[in-house]
Amino acid sequence: MSAWIRMISDEDADAQLQATLDLARTPHGTVDNVMRVHSLRPNTMKGHVILYRACLHDEANTVPMWFQEVISSYVSNLNNCPYSYANHWANARHLIGNDARADKIEAALRACKPQDAFEGNQLEALVYAEKLTLFPGEMGEADVIALKNAGWADGEILEINQIVGYFNYANRLLNGLGVTTDGDVVGYYGSE
Repeated sequence: MSAWIRMISDEDADAQLQATLDLARTPHGTVDNVMRVHSLRPNTMKGHVILYRACLHDEANTVPMWFQEVISSYVSNLNNCPYSYANHWANARHLIGNDARADKIEAALRACKPQDAFEGNQLEALVYAEKLTLFPGEMGEADVIALKNAGWADGEILEINQIVGYFNYANRLLNGLGVTTDGDVVGYYGSE
């Protein structure tokens, strides 16, 4: 466990915190530091885990999962958040399933040049993600119209928006409290 504030271990958790830690457990059976950093305020942990799962692990979402993870990685790169980038790029790479393609995408994301690896509706989604992350006050209806014109349906636009919004929140939480991956299993697929 590593952060600039105290995090409570499973062994020291009271009943309320233990129930919330159980809600936040990963498929590996652990509680990642991104959630454990809330241990002094279990209600924010509960809200965080519910929002996270709705944005990235909801079966009703139709944006391809690998691309959800690419958006997550791009926002985390733009925000210089090594914690989220490490986890979500590991997920994206796993889901892409092609090392050469993943290398090309990662180079484009790291260089903030998504046009080097994407085109069409995927590129438009990453352009939207970049603007919403870096210049949120400059967003306008034209940004959503561009997504529609690229072929994204309204529900998918909402999914993209929520992923971007969530990662801007999470990146600031992590960077602002010095949370690291020390002790975490990196990536959702880390045990495979």
